[in-house]
Amino acid sequence: MSRFRTTAATAALLLALPLSVVAASPAPAAPAGASAPSSPTYERIELPRPTGPFAIGQEILHLVDTARTDPWVPSSGPRQLMVSMYYPAHAGTGTPAPYMTPGAARALLDGKVAGNHIPTEVVAGARTWSETGARPFGGHYPLIVLSPGFTAPRTELTGLAEELTSHGYVVALVDHTYENTGTTLPDGRTLPCVACGNIDGDAGFRALEEGRTKDVSFVLDQLTDRPHPAWRYSRLIDRDRIGMAGHSAGGAAAIPVMLTDDRIKAGANLDGAFGYRVPEGGIGDKPFLMISHTQPDGSESDTWKEAWARLDGWKRWLLFDGADHGSFTDLPVFMEKLGIPRSPGTTMSARRGVDLTRQYVVAFFDQQLKGVDQPLLDGPSAANPEVRFHS
Repeated sequence: MSRFRTTAATAALLLALPLSVVAASPAPAAPAGASAPSSPTYERIELPRPTGPFAIGQEILHLVDTARTDPWVPSSGPRQLMVSMYYPAHAGTGTPAPYMTPGAARALLDGKVAGNHIPTEVVAGARTWSETGARPFGGHYPLIVLSPGFTAPRTELTGLAEELTSHGYVVALVDHTYENTGTTLPDGRTLPCVACGNIDGDAGFRALEEGRTKDVSFVLDQLTDRPHPAWRYSRLIDRDRIGMAGHSAGGAAAIPVMLTDDRIKAGANLDGAFGYRVPEGGIGDKPFLMISHTQPDGSESDTWKEAWARLDGWKRWLLFDGADHGSFTDLPVFMEKLGIPRSPGTTMSARRGVDLTRQYVVAFFDQQLKGVDQPLLDGPSAANPEVRFHS
C-alpha cells in the first residue's frame, strides 16, 4: 500500500483512528441517584486568517453533467457536483460563509468519530474568512481548481482556497459526489460515500482519478463556456491562466487532468500517491509541484520517485519534516482544538502545516501563472527549516 494515498485503510488512520482514541469509549452510566456528567464544551474553531490583500467572496454552485451518468450510483441519474467558488471581493459586502452544511458535518462526525459526542455546530460553524454574496472586486484572475482527498469533503481545503483567493485568484473547490463522507445537495439531501470501501489497488485508484478528470473538465466547461457560463461571475476568470492542485487522491488526479485538458497550465500534488502514472514522455513540459510529508524511516513512495524522474517541465519536490498526511489540509486545526491526537511521530503543528502549504502553493502559482519570480522556490530557506528540497 502506498504511504501517501488515502485508501479506505489510510483514511481510517487519518480520520477515524485518531478520533476514535478520544471517543471510542462512551462515558459510563451514572449511578442511580447521581447527576449525569456535563457535556464537554468546545470553543469556536477558527481557520487561520488569509495573508493576501483581497477580501474573499464565496458562492456554491450545483452543476449537473447531463452527458454522464453517475459512476458510483447509476440509478441516481446524471453526475451532480457541488462546487464552492471563491473570488476576490469587496470586504463587508456579504454575510459570513459557514464552513460546511450541518448535514455534511454530521455525516463527517458520525462516520469518522466512534461514539461521536461532538456537536455538529463545532464543525459546521467553524470561522471562515469568506463572505456569501459579497460584491466581486473587478478584474481578471487566474483560476485554480482544488480537489480534496478520497473520503474527504471539499471543505478540508477551505483554508488553502481562501489563501489563494486573498492573493488574487478565483478558486473552484470541487466535491466529488459519493467519494466523501457527505455531499449536501440543494434539496437538502446529504449523499453518502458509496465509493468508500470499494476502491482497491492501483487499478481502482486509476479509475478514481480518471473519474475526477472528467469531473474537473466538466467544471471547467461550465465555468468558461461562452456565452452562457454556469457561474454569474465567470467574467472574473482569465481563461488562459488555469491551474489545479489537490490533496491525496485529488493531487494525484492533477496528472491525468493535465494530460487530457490543455486548459490546465500548472499542477500541484499535496501528498497523493499517483494511481495514474506520469507517462515516460512526461506531461507536455507543464510545471508541476510535489509536496509530501517525510516518513519516519526515511523511505519514499515508488510512484513519487517514478513521477519525479519522468516530469519533463519545471518541477519541485518538497518534503515537510514532522508533517503527516493531513498537514496540508484544515483537518489538524480541528484535531488540535478538539484535543484529538495526531498521527504518531507528527511534530509539525496544525498552524505551521497550514502556513507552509499556503506559502509554497501560492508561490508556485504566482510564478507559473502570473509570471512573478519566487525565490522561495529556488532552494532551502532559513525561515522554513522543516522544508527540504528533493534533488
